[in-house]
Amino acid sequence: MKIWFDLSNSPHINMFHDMIRDLEARGHEVLITCRPLANTIDLLKQRNLEYHVVGEHYGKNLYKKLFGYPIRVNQLRKFLKNKHIDLAVSQSSFHSPVVAKLLGVPSIYTNDNEHAMGNIPCFMFANLVLIPENLPVEKIVKKGGSAKRIKQYPGVKEGIYLWQKGEQIHAARKQNPADNKTIYVRPEPLTAQYYKGGLNFLDSTLEALQDRFSITILPRDKTQLEHYRQSKFSGIRVPDKPMHFDQIAKECSLFIGAGGSMTRELAILGIPTISVYQDELLEVDKFLLEEGIMAHEPNLKPETVEQMIQSLENKEPDLQLMQKGKQAYDLFISEILNYNR
Repeated sequence: MKIWFDLSNSPHINMFHDMIRDLEARGHEVLITCRPLANTIDLLKQRNLEYHVVGEHYGKNLYKKLFGYPIRVNQLRKFLKNKHIDLAVSQSSFHSPVVAKLLGVPSIYTNDNEHAMGNIPCFMFANLVLIPENLPVEKIVKKGGSAKRIKQYPGVKEGIYLWQKGEQIHAARKQNPADNKTIYVRPEPLTAQYYKGGLNFLDSTLEALQDRFSITILPRDKTQLEHYRQSKFSGIRVPDKPMHFDQIAKECSLFIGAGGSMTRELAILGIPTISVYQDELLEVDKFLLEEGIMAHEPNLKPETVEQMIQSLENKEPDLQLMQKGKQAYDLFISEILNYNR
């Protein structure tokens, strides 16, 4: 079977890397398309995945996005029309199910962001929509999905690709315990259509903390890279290229995330995490907060960070969602293989 993955944003590489390698090991052929957004291409290179760049990202402006949407759909259709694809698989690629429909190919679509407008055509056209168990089916139906084509998987999305890696990471953390001084920060998704929160709102807190902690900023793009290279952040490390996720997870004492995927990734690994997301929370984030798996401080103050760091001593990680991740992974593989002709 020939399976097309459209990895259109940087979180998708972590999401599907192991699954792609697994499918290839089973004898299936995989074709990957992407676009130059955030750290996507850098991460594909880092993970040694062969890819084809198709189209571009049109920024945060809604009108530019609407203009650019059919352009990339058509670009993907032209690129794939003679590639003899059997199945399309994607996470939050708003183009993939539509392109698959135009090609007469079945598609599997997964998403845990019920607020994103781009989901509407995907929920309408995908043959199968996979969502986490904590996201009500009714919310997807309201956005155009059919209850008959929706299936819920155990746990949360991040568990699907972290269940195996999590064991290795925690073994490494036990051998070299975190020093309660190392903080990693992921800024806000400034180009995302769904994000309506503030920009650079962590600046004063980071300035206040940089002399007391080892802080690393994980910028999403060149705009953020240049912003945090200003002299007022001279005590903060700002890598030129994306850091390997394993390194972050092994040495991180506290993670502060203004976005979604990476924040949840660190949280379900049992690493102390503060979400500072300033827009409406997703159902999956509300679930993590209710379970006490992460904290939410949209107006984070330096003293809150210091208090949380002090409370970490001898705290055991909560790994309940890691156990569900394996079940969810097996479900994804099973659903993909159901389309084997």
